[in-house]
Amino acid sequence: MAKILIVDDDVTNRDILRTRLESAGYEIAEAVNGEEGVNLAQQMPPDLIILDVMMPKVDGLLACRILKANDKTRSIPIVMLTARSQQMEELRGWESGADEYLTKPCDHQRLLAVVAQFLPAAGGKP
Repeated sequence: MAKILIVDDDVTNRDILRTRLESAGYEIAEAVNGEEGVNLAQQMPPDLIILDVMMPKVDGLLACRILKANDKTRSIPIVMLTARSQQMEELRGWESGADEYLTKPCDHQRLLAVVAQFLPAAGGKP
């Protein structure tokens, strides 16, 4: 079963993402900020990371750069998920090494489609 690490400081956002992704058959791990997310990803590398941008301690852009600079985590796909939708913010996400960039609120089907781009179908579901 593919494992997804959700890194978001908002408990409601994590709950929504966890519910949607678990119902699609994915195993979920969670982190409450970028620092914790980087540490978890380095200790037990997931198959994909969903990373919020605006977080305390280490923001998503810096966390993404740290993960993409590390040999152990460099190849893990990172999907940036943020309320920031301005074109310049999206560009900053791409420049930090993100593999995909989605804005909140994210459509359920769009989220699953993006995850499916990087991971095989979980539990036989698309």
